[in-house]
Amino acid sequence: MAPAAQEVLPPTLAPTSEPPTLFDGTTRLYTAYVCPYAQRVWIARNFKGLQDKIKLVPVDLDNRPTWYKEKVYPQNKVPSLEHNNEIRGESLDLVKYIDSHFEGPALLPDDPAKKKFAEELLSYSDTFVGTVYGSVKANPNADVGAVFDYVETALSKFDDGPFFLGQFSEVDIAYAPFIERFEPLLLDLKNYDITTGRPKLAAWIEEVNKIEAYKQTKVDPQMLLARLKRKLLGQ
Repeated sequence: MAPAAQEVLPPTLAPTSEPPTLFDGTTRLYTAYVCPYAQRVWIARNFKGLQDKIKLVPVDLDNRPTWYKEKVYPQNKVPSLEHNNEIRGESLDLVKYIDSHFEGPALLPDDPAKKKFAEELLSYSDTFVGTVYGSVKANPNADVGAVFDYVETALSKFDDGPFFLGQFSEVDIAYAPFIERFEPLLLDLKNYDITTGRPKLAAWIEEVNKIEAYKQTKVDPQMLLARLKRKLLGQ
């Protein structure tokens, strides 16, 4: 693992903030500290030790600068990555892009079986996220147990480490920001502990929280919980 670099995080840019000078040779990750999708790419950047190579440009999701949509990323979402005079988006695509275009520890093992399983898990991540969000926003009585059982089973496939593919990989990066949010959210709203009866998941959470690249991206859980409840339930 690359040595962790402690960095001073730049302030979040509001509409009155000046935009960066696009395509000046600087590689920039446009992000938001509270966004789980952007957090995926932030973790990948940190894990590969690219803090000095990829500059963070955080924007305010609740009050986005107009220049972000007009000049940087017309979809007006985060994350996006400015690299080699192009702007790219979509979190999982960016994790793969950073892994293949920058130096640092690989985010996928060489084992073909693990690579194949990684694609299955990455494809399932949208179902996982959508099911849990849906259970809170649209169907409060929905049983979310099945998606967490899927995760528990997936964590049992390889026994050469506590992570989905044994060692820490882009699969863990895909799931970590959401499990970070779902654990307190479901406990608060449904009194549902996602780790009960799921020892692999409990161990995974413990081990992920030891990964410095991930720890650097975490924000106050109570703030995240309040934001999620406001976003999903209007509270």
